[in-house]
Amino acid sequence: MLYYLFTYLSKNYSIPGAGVFQYITFRMAMAVITSLIVTTVYGRRLIDYLRYKQVGETVRNLGLEGQMQKAGTPSMGGLIIILGILLPTLLFAKLDNIYIIMMLITTVWLGAIGFLDDYIKIFKKNKEGLAGRFKIVGQVGLALIIGFIMYNNNNVLIQQEVKLPVQYDAKIDFHMKGNKPVLTQDVKSTKTTIPFYKNNEFDYGKVLKFLGPGYEKYTLVVFLFFVIVIITAISNGANITDGIDGLATGTSAIIGITLMILAYVSSNYIISDYLNIMYIPKSEELVIFAGAFVGACVGFLWYNAYPAQVFMGDTGSLTIGGIIAVFAILIRKELLLPLLCGIFLVENVSVMLQVGWFKYTRKRFGEGRRIFLMSPLHHHYQKKGFHEAKIVTRFWILGIMLAILTFITLKLR
Repeated sequence: MLYYLFTYLSKNYSIPGAGVFQYITFRMAMAVITSLIVTTVYGRRLIDYLRYKQVGETVRNLGLEGQMQKAGTPSMGGLIIILGILLPTLLFAKLDNIYIIMMLITTVWLGAIGFLDDYIKIFKKNKEGLAGRFKIVGQVGLALIIGFIMYNNNNVLIQQEVKLPVQYDAKIDFHMKGNKPVLTQDVKSTKTTIPFYKNNEFDYGKVLKFLGPGYEKYTLVVFLFFVIVIITAISNGANITDGIDGLATGTSAIIGITLMILAYVSSNYIISDYLNIMYIPKSEELVIFAGAFVGACVGFLWYNAYPAQVFMGDTGSLTIGGIIAVFAILIRKELLLPLLCGIFLVENVSVMLQVGWFKYTRKRFGEGRRIFLMSPLHHHYQKKGFHEAKIVTRFWILGIMLAILTFITLKLR
């Protein structure tokens, strides 16, 4: 909203300094600052309100050190994160940008699912919360919305080089690539970025090429399948990772900073051309959203770091996981998520391995056996006697290393 106000003032009244709102970096910085202020200042008030309403965490005794001391800690703190994301985005981003619209839909949609889950747990005294199948349905529903918009919306484009001759009415742009003139065109495409592959590009539309002529008609189905898998996997991965103080929040902040940089270089023609990565027109507004996301995570960490004064609950964990997944899909970097979100992936896999092995051994040997002392993986290290603050710090370090490796893969072809 402020973008439109200051643009109007700059054009009609020549107010000094108003034109600064045209710069992405300035609005991104303002989004970060605003988000930090919202989450730290108003976060304290929300925590006090949640404590007054006795919206506390119910803790099952799993035999972990210091676990029972957390009983009664205010939950549903994810509302702080959501507020810290939405308010700066509404203030500083272009609200008619299709990418911003999709990110706002994602935040509200998954925030509502997570809130409903926490509400059932806390106010209905049902420890199971919202049934897992309903969470999956909600995540799949969001994936279908995002997938259909990306596939059909004429404003969701990528730029690629073209050669003459071209369709007579096609819009063609002329650029210099080094000393070489090139022709480019903005096109609808299901291409994405993939490491260790020629040009670092992969087209979902060619997955079923082995079927022979006519395989293109299944492109939408293939694309939607990948979008569904990515959103559900990352969203649930963040949810599982949110098990000890500050782990999911700090890890998400690291991932958010990485995605913000990737969004910036992907939306800047000069930088993307220099780095030889996919250029995505009109996606620069995502940098502002990413700034608000990082600010919200860091601001929430103020209260969520050990010893936590508030837990985000599913309201926060489902939302931040879904935001990371959708954001990566929009900037065509979703196939980098297994590396970038390696912490989430490992936590997810540790649970699946533990459950699968337990069921298999119980069926074969008559008693269930375990791979880990406890899953998810962070609880395994707690059982081994590591303090949770040390576990979190080391996971953060691993997250930073994964982020660096993610950048490196863009140049490995």
